[in-house]
Amino acid sequence: MFSLRTTTSAAVRPVQPLSIPAARDASAIASLMTPHTPQHYVAPAGARMCGKASKLIPALAALARFKSTSSASSLKQRVSELIPEKAAEVKEVKQKYGDRVLGENTVNMAYGGMRGIKGMVWDTSLLDANEGIRFRGLSIPEVQQQLPKPKGASETTPEALFWLLLTGEVPTAAQTQSITDELNSRASLPQFVEELIDRCPNTLHPMSQFSLAVNALQHDSLFAKAYHAGINRKDYWDPVYEDSLNLLAKLPLVASRIYRNMFKDGKHGNIDAAADYSQNFASLLGYGENTEFADLMRLYLVIHSDHEGGNVSAHTTHLVGSALSDPYLSFAAGLNGLAGPLHGLANQEVLRWILDMQEKIGTDTPTEEQIRDYCWATLNSGRVVPGYGHAVLRKTDPRYMAQREFALKHLPEDKLFKTVSALYKVVPAVLTEHGKTKNPWPNVDAHSGVLLRHYGLVEQDFYTVLFGVSRAFGVLSQLIWDRALGFSIERPKSLTTEAIRKMFEKQ
Repeated sequence: MFSLRTTTSAAVRPVQPLSIPAARDASAIASLMTPHTPQHYVAPAGARMCGKASKLIPALAALARFKSTSSASSLKQRVSELIPEKAAEVKEVKQKYGDRVLGENTVNMAYGGMRGIKGMVWDTSLLDANEGIRFRGLSIPEVQQQLPKPKGASETTPEALFWLLLTGEVPTAAQTQSITDELNSRASLPQFVEELIDRCPNTLHPMSQFSLAVNALQHDSLFAKAYHAGINRKDYWDPVYEDSLNLLAKLPLVASRIYRNMFKDGKHGNIDAAADYSQNFASLLGYGENTEFADLMRLYLVIHSDHEGGNVSAHTTHLVGSALSDPYLSFAAGLNGLAGPLHGLANQEVLRWILDMQEKIGTDTPTEEQIRDYCWATLNSGRVVPGYGHAVLRKTDPRYMAQREFALKHLPEDKLFKTVSALYKVVPAVLTEHGKTKNPWPNVDAHSGVLLRHYGLVEQDFYTVLFGVSRAFGVLSQLIWDRALGFSIERPKSLTTEAIRKMFEKQ
């Protein structure tokens, strides 16, 4: 079975000899070699070749210098080893339980955003209504305790989580460092993408610029080129893996360029090869000298990364990817979903609501009674109290608690944090009395904006971009497995209202 385990570096086998994906002919293979092609690509061992392609391996390998670094081989090789095991498990589950019913599907579910319908597979994480999210079986506290941390840091990294999400294994410090090194080695932007971002007007929302840039990076998609050249479907996962790592590596450069252009002086930094992903991101944004902020980035990028597959950004990435759109197009679509007010935009709405409350009450230290009255005024006006309630969770979001513990450790006297703490005491009781909320407890959005603001990142329109960088680690991990396991194009059945009416009137 595909279960949680811990590996050691010694368990990782050397990378297999260089091979080139299958292609219809020699010219198709040659077309993969673009000036922007990353220099780390290695096709899977045993990749299928046809026609003249096999004769071109030495020449094309020399031409393109497609070689894997030692760090690239460890995670990629481990994934390649796990694919047959996982494929056998999926085959067994389908053979044994293929005709079993997963759950009911009611009319209310169809009209209610398909909420609660069990209709997709998402292996990297699972959300429990009472426990919250588990990444490959590990809760957030367990992830914080078990995954390696950089020297001098108090939080683990998204690199370590990426290994966990892809393999189901807790990585060693050396394996985690190998991912950091690999991402740093891939971190560069084509000049035309930099110019594209720089030409965006400051009036264009940061999320629109982010999506635009990710779509533009598709120019260098290895999967798109390999598919056009005729790669065997069993090898799809390989260029998807390469695209995913290339994209992850470039996201801090894209996001920070948008931030520095829109809100700062338009000057841009460089990747420090000795720093981890979150430290580099903090530095690119302009906050790298603050070690607490770098730790906040580590925490933020880990806890926002994955929340099973039914949320809008995850489902959209999965859906678009199921059409064999490459990781760039798939993730850009997910970003457009994340930008919605009911999804990733919610964190900035929480902060705005709190700041508006303080302004209208006339104090930055409102009492619990003042907060209670303002909550009721919000509800009675037909609005919701942002940051509270969740489609699945029925208890306080563990991601909220992780951020609360960070605040208690680093900023216990921050006035805005004290207001957030007071809200935590007041709002659940108000919502319970109101009687229209199934879950009156805070979610992840109720806290993140306050932490960012404390360290000087006050530009609320940018908060969802941070969310997007984090979410990439989760959705791209699953996208790699979608292609490795040959998941089908998504095509659920839809009905008209009239069809539903006729269905039950006949009974």
